[in-house]
Amino acid sequence: MKIAVVGSGYVGLVAAACFAELGHTVICVDNDEKKLAALQRGETPIHELYLPELLQKHRGDRLTFSGSVREAVEASSVIFIAVGTPPLEDGNADLSYVEGVAREIALSLNGYKVIVEKSTVPVYTSEWIRRVMRLTSPMNSEFDVVSNPEFLREGTAVTDFLYPDRIVIGADNECSRTALKEVYGGLIDGSYYARQDRVPEPVSKSSAKLIVTSAKSAELIKHASNAFLAMKISFINAVANVCEGVQADIEEVRAGIGADSRIGSAFLSAGIGYGGSCFPKDVAAFRAVAEQSGYAFPLLNEVIHINGEQRKRFIRKVRGTLWTLKGKRLGVLGLAFKGGTDDVRESPAIEIVKTLLAEQCSIRAYDPAAMPRAQELLNGSISCAEDPYEAAEGADALLILTDWEDFAQLDLRRIRQLLRYPIVIDGRNLYSCDVMARNGLMYVSMGRPTGQPASSAAAAGMLAAK
Repeated sequence: MKIAVVGSGYVGLVAAACFAELGHTVICVDNDEKKLAALQRGETPIHELYLPELLQKHRGDRLTFSGSVREAVEASSVIFIAVGTPPLEDGNADLSYVEGVAREIALSLNGYKVIVEKSTVPVYTSEWIRRVMRLTSPMNSEFDVVSNPEFLREGTAVTDFLYPDRIVIGADNECSRTALKEVYGGLIDGSYYARQDRVPEPVSKSSAKLIVTSAKSAELIKHASNAFLAMKISFINAVANVCEGVQADIEEVRAGIGADSRIGSAFLSAGIGYGGSCFPKDVAAFRAVAEQSGYAFPLLNEVIHINGEQRKRFIRKVRGTLWTLKGKRLGVLGLAFKGGTDDVRESPAIEIVKTLLAEQCSIRAYDPAAMPRAQELLNGSISCAEDPYEAAEGADALLILTDWEDFAQLDLRRIRQLLRYPIVIDGRNLYSCDVMARNGLMYVSMGRPTGQPASSAAAAGMLAAK
């Protein structure tokens, strides 16, 4: 099929590359001239596994980039809207970009088109898109509007797209349903998974589960899904706080809870809370939608409150461990909101770093991918390390703020030698207390008793016996 994707952010660029991977001819549109030029030069603007390979594979062939919505619409039969919907001060999503694109599409129609809202939007957005287009397009223009929410995790967005748990198509007539089924045909019938040149699957996979709904239901599915996942994170963080009060271990409690098949272990990791461009925005937007529909949804208020409180608790841990913060030199591992991405939007790590800087700490930080974006956001107020060990050297404590896999595999004896005080404060619970103690480190984590370093003689004996 011939597809246009308007917007080249995380969702739009990944979708465009993956549609090309499925065999479609794709035009990706953006009005940012610098980004467009970079994409046309072959650069990849975001850190995302397998995305550079897909762009290199399809750029200039199945995948092209353009600054013209009109040209893309005229050349395509299905148009995906994947522009930003940032939060407003009242929690509602800013839909002005969606409206602007809908108007441009309406003025460019040259035959029947299927317009697909791919951006994360509140319920009724498909109706508003349809209304705007009807009021803008020439008389007798033919089009349908479909909701097709994305369920992509930053860092694994490509494999999430090509190996999805489900594909949700919110369409109100058979013609548009058929078009979307054709778009995702290689995933629905499993033919993509038989290809030798496919992107490697994260797990054994056959075909994607197709869920066909009304447009309104599809719009609610996206917001409700993210709100539920955010709730799981806030719930386990609240349980972690109870664990600290009674000297229990949240990792042991988590294992017991997650073993229940009705609950599952995913999104049950205690830490400094969720962040990123999706959960904070989507929970607030879903709460706003609920209030507008006549339901206050108090549970979401508490989810948001607990998430914010986790960052404050972490700061209190740092202060309680170091006694005073003014003048302290801290090593920080991780600035992205989670491992696997360079996205620092709504990052708990960035918020914690800002608080520590306000307390007159000096910070040397390392992140495998997010350093440039973080430095821009922090106005160059931190120093950058080349690796985790340089961040730790001479520091009064080492703080782990992002769950990069590399940070869970450090040479702990080397870390102990580099630190001024043998203190690691872990906001992601990447280590066991016993391992840290054996390596001579005081270990402060979330929802667990503080681990004290073993005596040097005992530690040496345990390490020799290991």
